[in-house]
Amino acid sequence: MSKTAFSLVWLRNDLRVYDNQALYEACQAGLPVVALFVATAQSWQQHFMAPIKQDLIRRRVQQLQTELAALNIPLLAIEGGHYSDIPALMQQLCASGAAALYGHTEYELREQVRDRKVSDVFADAGKACYWFDRKAVMAPGSILSKTGGIYQIFTPFKKTWLARLREVGVRCFPRVQLSHAQALEPSYFKTLSLAPMLAGDGSSEAYVVDELQVLDKMRQFCRDKVAFYQTERDFPALDGTSSLSAYLAIGVISGQQCVSRLQLEAANEWDKEKSGAAVWLSELIWRDFYHHILMAFPQLIKHKAFQKDTDGIVWPNNPQLFQAWCDGKTGYPIVDAAMRQLNQTGWMHNRLRMIVASFLVKDLHIDWRWGEQYFMSKLIDGDFAANNGGWQWAASTGTDAAPYFRIFNPVTQSERFDPDGVFIKRMLPELAEVPKKQIHWPHPLPLWSGYVKPVVDHSKARIKTLELFHTVKKSQDEVDHE
Repeated sequence: MSKTAFSLVWLRNDLRVYDNQALYEACQAGLPVVALFVATAQSWQQHFMAPIKQDLIRRRVQQLQTELAALNIPLLAIEGGHYSDIPALMQQLCASGAAALYGHTEYELREQVRDRKVSDVFADAGKACYWFDRKAVMAPGSILSKTGGIYQIFTPFKKTWLARLREVGVRCFPRVQLSHAQALEPSYFKTLSLAPMLAGDGSSEAYVVDELQVLDKMRQFCRDKVAFYQTERDFPALDGTSSLSAYLAIGVISGQQCVSRLQLEAANEWDKEKSGAAVWLSELIWRDFYHHILMAFPQLIKHKAFQKDTDGIVWPNNPQLFQAWCDGKTGYPIVDAAMRQLNQTGWMHNRLRMIVASFLVKDLHIDWRWGEQYFMSKLIDGDFAANNGGWQWAASTGTDAAPYFRIFNPVTQSERFDPDGVFIKRMLPELAEVPKKQIHWPHPLPLWSGYVKPVVDHSKARIKTLELFHTVKKSQDEVDHE
């Protein structure tokens, strides 16, 4: 069979047709366009990617095949195993007629190494790779201090970010049109040793994967619900969040689309201090902030603490306490309810993420990296930059982190954010009959004998936390004064 030249679009965390610059630019080249997705289950497992997230990706890719086929663009969905398998696959596709590669940059270390090797494959073949930076709304390097430095504190970063938004706005690329170039049939590639992508396990079935439906969810939130975001977002018993994080994590929608839609639907509110729209926009800016930090400080990808002295803390790391936390059996109702939500649904409310992270590190004295990894192994919206940033914030080891002496009291947090115990009772049926006054601390036993005893005394744990941090802070002060 004679070779036909085509433009190859390599899809990763950008599983969408709308606002997909790589796909858009490839379609402008005038050649037939072929999209590629490689499921790398072995590498996903090395990254502790949650099975429910893997399922969502596989389901979305299958749906995307249908959406792209309607545009005359075949999508090759391949089972690739490991990142290391991809350069050889790309060599095959180069030899089969791939004239150029189009893709979006990724920020994590192994992904960058993988992409450099793929770029070398195309360069050796005398062909071009076109990489576009669309993971963050404002690309890393575009938000800098007056001295040209990287912001390490969120507030000035946000101020500069907003100023840039007002100045240049955001660009969303239009949906590509029906390709009139002669489409390549999947049979064109039958001579290649390509293993078809496996189906998922169906665990993410509660999440729709049709792109237009997801875009409609975003529109509805920005139009109907964002006004209440500021007042409802911290209460896990309420449906007060956007429920878009899983789609952002795999790129069914982009941050740029979220910002653009927010500005359209909340035109008079998005930059009004403390409005629901402004608070949600701030969450999107936090997402960018952690991406920028990750690119500037790649040691974070190797699970190093941003505040290097805190890597000197000797965490007790009691495995029994860690297991109690994982299982939602600590005796602290708000913590246990949150962990059971994570284990049962693959998602956890953001306020609860802060509470359980603080509890693991500052009540149970377990290394934050244990919690970071466990979250990634369970979360449908797991994103390394945001997850690492959130955990280091809670553990007081990261950039712009909570001061180490700020220690959440899980009982008062529960009283404040689930005052009637609605969420707790929803997730902990053994406490369903506990009166409202006792729901946040249903002890002592055996009054409610179906519930576990508390595994730790918060007041004593707090003292131990301060001692752990004081030790390394004192040592650092001594080094600084030598």
